[in-house]
Amino acid sequence: MSEASAHPAPNPGAIRTGLVESADEVRQMLQQALLLTAEQGGRELCWMDPDFSAWPLSDPALLDALHRWALPHRRLRLLAADYEPLRRVHPRFVQWRQLHDHVVAARAYDPAEALDRSQPAPQGLVLAPGLLAMRVWSPVRASLSLRDARDEASAREWFDAIEQRSADSFASSTLGL
Repeated sequence: MSEASAHPAPNPGAIRTGLVESADEVRQMLQQALLLTAEQGGRELCWMDPDFSAWPLSDPALLDALHRWALPHRRLRLLAADYEPLRRVHPRFVQWRQLHDHVVAARAYDPAEALDRSQPAPQGLVLAPGLLAMRVWSPVRASLSLRDARDEASAREWFDAIEQRSADSFASSTLGL
């Protein structure tokens, strides 16, 4: 049995929705949300984090699910303030990103742009339209909703606003002159 197949397919009903308030619960919720979006997400996934270093992006089961998800008509939209920690901490994901450049759009934002002065703004976001929206408020606090159109629309609007003020980053390869 391969390492990836040792993990059962994620089930939306098995994921805890609502608010969690411990570092372990946040990590577990993030792991489950990422696996679920890779297994059952649609055409587009939107991920945002200051640097993605605390995300389980080197997990073999997640990378295997993302590999199966990465069809030509799909798009993974990444937003980070700094991609260098991701490069150092998750070389397997960097390798996956190189292999699947055709589905990845990575942009860098100014952290000040992520602040919404009218309401609290999360540090991170996992959005799979039609499936889930997860907001990471801090390393010890996160919330998740499943198939909640209003929550997804709010998360999408926030993500899109930051993305509009961002710049291309995290190229799949670096070219030397």
